[in-house]
Amino acid sequence: MSRTYEVMYIVRPDAEEADLDKLVEGFEKNVTDGGGEIKSTEKMGRRRLAYTVRKFNDGIYVLMTIIADGSLVGEIERRLRVSEQVIKFITVRIDEEEKRLAKIKAIRDTKVKRSALPVASNVEAPIAEIPATEAPAAEAAAV
Repeated sequence: MSRTYEVMYIVRPDAEEADLDKLVEGFEKNVTDGGGEIKSTEKMGRRRLAYTVRKFNDGIYVLMTIIADGSLVGEIERRLRVSEQVIKFITVRIDEEEKRLAKIKAIRDTKVKRSALPVASNVEAPIAEIPATEAPAAEAAAV
């Protein structure tokens, strides 16, 4: 059963741009050859890591969104693990989250918006007025 996954991996900061493109294309090819589909691939650029990973403080982030079977995702993770250029990776299943967000959006679309409700008449509540002779005493009492 195909599901939607986000695969984020961090490549060594000393990798050349040509090597990075080759690495990304290789992982995309693994997905398509395995029967999966690539929704998007985004190179997020070089960023600082939260903590040192394999003696690196920076890394080049790549985010792939794929539709694949669990066995194919396991194979992709295995290849990420053995790749010398990849220093860290994570895979997250997002199809349940997309389904939940679609449900919330459908509920919001069916509800009546507050701005669409009729506005009540401009009736204001009567305000108790303080006589002018008592106004300074009322201000002094409030302080």
